[in-house]
Amino acid sequence: MITPPPAAAPGGLLQILDPMAGRGLAVGIDLGTTNSLVALVENGRPRCLPVDEDGGVLLPSVVRYRDGGDPVVGRRARDGAPLAPADTLASVKRFMGRSADDPETRRLSTWRFAGGDGRSVRFLAGGRQVTPVEASAEILRALRRRAEAALSRRVEKAVITVPAYFDDAQRQATKDAGRLAGLEVLRLLSEPTAAALAYGLDKGAQGTFAVYDLGGGTFDVSILQLVEGIFQVKAIGGDSVLGGDDFDRVIAQAFLAEMAAPSPAPEALVHACLVTARRAKEALTLAREVPVKIDSGGRRIDRAFSRAEMERLIAPLVERTAAPCRRALADAGLTPADLDGVILVGGSTRAPAVREFVRRLFDREPLHDIDPDQVVALGAAVQADILSGPRRQGDVLLLDVLPLSLGLETMGGVVEKIIPRNSTIPTSATQIFTTFADGQPAMDVHVLQGERELVADCRSLARFRLEGIPPLPAGNARVAVTFQVDADGLLQVTAREESTGVTQSVTVKPSHGLSDEEVERMLRESIEHAGEDVQARLSAEARVEADRLRVATEGALAGDGDLLSAGERARIEAALASLAAAESLEQTREATAALDEATREFAHRRMDRAIGRAFAGRKVDDL
Repeated sequence: MITPPPAAAPGGLLQILDPMAGRGLAVGIDLGTTNSLVALVENGRPRCLPVDEDGGVLLPSVVRYRDGGDPVVGRRARDGAPLAPADTLASVKRFMGRSADDPETRRLSTWRFAGGDGRSVRFLAGGRQVTPVEASAEILRALRRRAEAALSRRVEKAVITVPAYFDDAQRQATKDAGRLAGLEVLRLLSEPTAAALAYGLDKGAQGTFAVYDLGGGTFDVSILQLVEGIFQVKAIGGDSVLGGDDFDRVIAQAFLAEMAAPSPAPEALVHACLVTARRAKEALTLAREVPVKIDSGGRRIDRAFSRAEMERLIAPLVERTAAPCRRALADAGLTPADLDGVILVGGSTRAPAVREFVRRLFDREPLHDIDPDQVVALGAAVQADILSGPRRQGDVLLLDVLPLSLGLETMGGVVEKIIPRNSTIPTSATQIFTTFADGQPAMDVHVLQGERELVADCRSLARFRLEGIPPLPAGNARVAVTFQVDADGLLQVTAREESTGVTQSVTVKPSHGLSDEEVERMLRESIEHAGEDVQARLSAEARVEADRLRVATEGALAGDGDLLSAGERARIEAALASLAAAESLEQTREATAALDEATREFAHRRMDRAIGRAFAGRKVDDL
């Protein structure tokens, strides 16, 4: 393992240090609906890092907020949910970039929503209001800290994956969350593209592949093609509110109906049904039948629940994935027979019913030999490695596409599309517009995203006003509007009146997202975590330095222990024991300094012996 260099040379015991060890790392992060992972490329191969309390690689994407206390993230938060279901946030990814009046806020859940201003969803948890961006930042921060603990290295940069069908608002919200977590986001990478990278399609394979990605909260399908080192996304489709969570809900609703529960059902009963549904769903991946038992508020279920029963309940949801798949194939101008393979991604693809559905849909056996929970994080790590280092021969060129069309509102509430969906990004396009009225001095620019023809049916991203248009007759002014989309799928819009050169531009920040002031406020608040981060890093570095000195000292005792008296050896061994017993940062530093002092004279004697051996039997003239 690469380790950071010591603050000072330890007692003259010379060692060769890696000059790269002090630099921060770039990792790949799968910020998942159900679980999140972080991965790193080492020795040319990606691997997921341990982030769970028991050393597992899956961190449950769950955050529990406590009155007056720091949030708890991961398995502890998930396992403690029955004690405070309303204060425990799970599946927040489904709310990224969504407005407070979004239909998603009315689905079956135990969360409480704050009455908002129509901009961003806000949860009431732990006596405070929390946005999905803040909750996601807590998950990312936990991943970063635990990765740093596992590696004894700083993690500063990341490629974060997002569903291919995430729109501009959802991508911007994900980038904000990474920023709040103290990460430089190198790129937002579509999850299906990351999965294809992990499968090694960039290692010489040629052909066209479909990636079927059904996770906890989102569904994506991508058609990807690799030709001579260029890895291009040909078409994408999906549903950003379809996944394993919905399987849980339809099963839980069946349990509630069986118990004749009132509507709305008590919070504790809803939570018990959702938890039981999730556990049963996961168990039925392997089993044909499992026992289910619910006892809450005087209502009970205690019976066997079969895979066939579950498959009847989730069948309409699985069937919903067919239309995006067929549409993506049509957009790419392909049929299932034209594909060279189908890759399964996402934990929900473990269900036998889903795998059988994909086999029938594409008329071929899908690939699932890489763990579907890990494959996206592994691919993100590959891309992080490419972006953070010098360009190498064999590195693949990724050409992603825009998930939804971008356009402007024109007279009559109609959308004029500037960049159509499935356009390769980064990209730009310019279109000329004119004034509607004589002497019109300004123009309102309303940016929209979606596939419908009317403004009311598309998603509003931003508005701005171009002032200073000369007072010309209607139709004579020429305003060039340019859309520029970067590699993350984020948009900048510029409007320029051509006769005067007056220009106005905006980096699109969705009207229902977080304002710059809110992000800055959150960043200020996150400073309180900076002390914890520094302390954790110092502790890790001190422990690494202590281990290095211990190994060097033990090796020196084994090789040159005869240079010490019995008393000197006893003092060094006592110092080694104190170092091994040290727990806190201060104790480790003190024990390291004590061992350094105890071995100083020993180091001098070893040096003298080494010099004596080097010069023994040699003449001065030879030297």
